Amino acid sequence: MKIIVEQNKLAKALNIVLKAISTRTTIEILKCIYIDAHDDSITLISNDLNIGIEMTVPADVVEPGKIAIDGRIFSEIVKKLPNESIAITKKDNKIHINCINSDFYLTGHDPAEFPELPIVSNDQKIVVDKYVLADMISQTIFATSHDENRPILNGALFDISNGKMTMVAIDLYRVALKKINIISKTDCHLVIPAKALNELLKIILADNQNMQISILHTNKYIKYSIGDVVLIARLLEGNFINYEKIIPTDYKTKVICSKTELYQAIDRASLIVNQTKNTSLLFEIKDDYLNITSNTDNRSAKEKVNIELEGPNLKIGFNPKYWLDVLKVIEQDNVVIEMTTSTSPCIVKSQDDDNYIYLLLPIRIPN
Repeated sequence: MKIIVEQNKLAKALNIVLKAISTRTTIEILKCIYIDAHDDSITLISNDLNIGIEMTVPADVVEPGKIAIDGRIFSEIVKKLPNESIAITKKDNKIHINCINSDFYLTGHDPAEFPELPIVSNDQKIVVDKYVLADMISQTIFATSHDENRPILNGALFDISNGKMTMVAIDLYRVALKKINIISKTDCHLVIPAKALNELLKIILADNQNMQISILHTNKYIKYSIGDVVLIARLLEGNFINYEKIIPTDYKTKVICSKTELYQAIDRASLIVNQTKNTSLLFEIKDDYLNITSNTDNRSAKEKVNIELEGPNLKIGFNPKYWLDVLKVIEQDNVVIEMTTSTSPCIVKSQDDDNYIYLLLPIRIPN
């Protein structure tokens, strides 16, 4: 194998493919990137058996060939080389990397030992704008659970039915739901690991070209194709929580206020409690104001936010982190908050967009 490739293109590709390299394994081949030089390009593949990423890079292939090489050291070398042409030559099980005055020699692994990516074949392809999908992920992924005792909640539900594509994440304290209209000939109900969605989001945002994402799935895997990049993830098994039964449809108290003002007020008030075990804020909704109070044994803070109020006054406690998470991802200027009692779930949504719903549970405020 002998190839000549531009440093900047190879470094960019390695940075993407590296995301699916296993960091907690004793199996050496899973720490590798598989390199396949053919025609006028090289294909780079990583596979930790839960997520696999494949990317094609244009190259001058003098002699085709394949090898598996330690992904992290290979990536670090390429990243620090000058932005010039890199020559990579394989002899037996070793590769020689040359760039101007730099030479590196690495021992590789038998490419036949590298686990092949799963074949994901389905006649019913789903196509969606990449930025639409990025919004769906960013507005839900933070609400996935980290509880290993409930593995099905370590991912987000991806549901297509009745002309709607819906993504839902739940961690037992909150629910984040985003839906869009879609034309699709197929229905699906899949749970995608949060790690795979996070890596997919990074890949989408790393390239500012507007393009469509092609999605294929089986009952075990989902495959995303974005330009020269393919990401395949193993789906989570189990029954996802019936989120529709959790989300209330009525309320007694409704508040409309500026998203930015609310975020800044909560952010400042939470400074008092961030370093303590008491991570709660008291929301006191009265007339035209939302008073936000935080207290510890020797510190306190009070913020006031202008609001439009419909319904009775209310006092209710919340974890500030759950508010800051959602206010970061709501795009519109004003938010709507719907509540019933101090112990009932609270609904947060944009004033102008019913396609995004966020539910969070209140917490008891210590006396």
